Amino acid sequence: MRHCIYPGTFDPFTNGHLDVLLRAAKLFDRVTVSVAISSTKEPLFSAEKRVALIRATVGKMPNVDVTSFDGLLVEFAHAQRASAIIRGLRALSDFEFEFNMALMNRHLEPQVETIFVMPNESYSYTSSTLVKQIARLGGDITKFVPAPVAEALQEVFVHPNKRTRRVGKKSDWHRRST
Repeated sequence: MRHCIYPGTFDPFTNGHLDVLLRAAKLFDRVTVSVAISSTKEPLFSAEKRVALIRATVGKMPNVDVTSFDGLLVEFAHAQRASAIIRGLRALSDFEFEFNMALMNRHLEPQVETIFVMPNESYSYTSSTLVKQIARLGGDITKFVPAPVAEALQEVFVHPNKRTRRVGKKSDWHRRST
């Protein structure tokens, strides 16, 4: 059975992540989405919450599991008997970091391959960091993240005085007295 690990912090899980996952699920018999319990980052959501949000997003995809892990990715992949690690590449700027990580992982565990998957180009500019920033500032994140994630972000970033859009009206900021 062909099994791969799709690791990441997924804080939060975006539509770009989902796109990479769907592509991996076509290529492999089994995909384990592995939420990293990162000690170097300060995630917005706990690992348990991130796992729950991804599970709510993927539903009952028959060949997808979601779990969390701590420690070296290649040791986790080896313990899971996975033959590959899936990494998404949005842009050329991701490549150098991912390339170096893939080479180190190969050095640590030569039996586990790294496969780079490009998401649909419409997600090439989407990142978890940008999504959190938009949500923090009260912007509409619904086109960037799955519905369960959007709801969770809206609960964290409550905006009681949310701006209303004035469609078709010009701003009159220059007429206001100071």
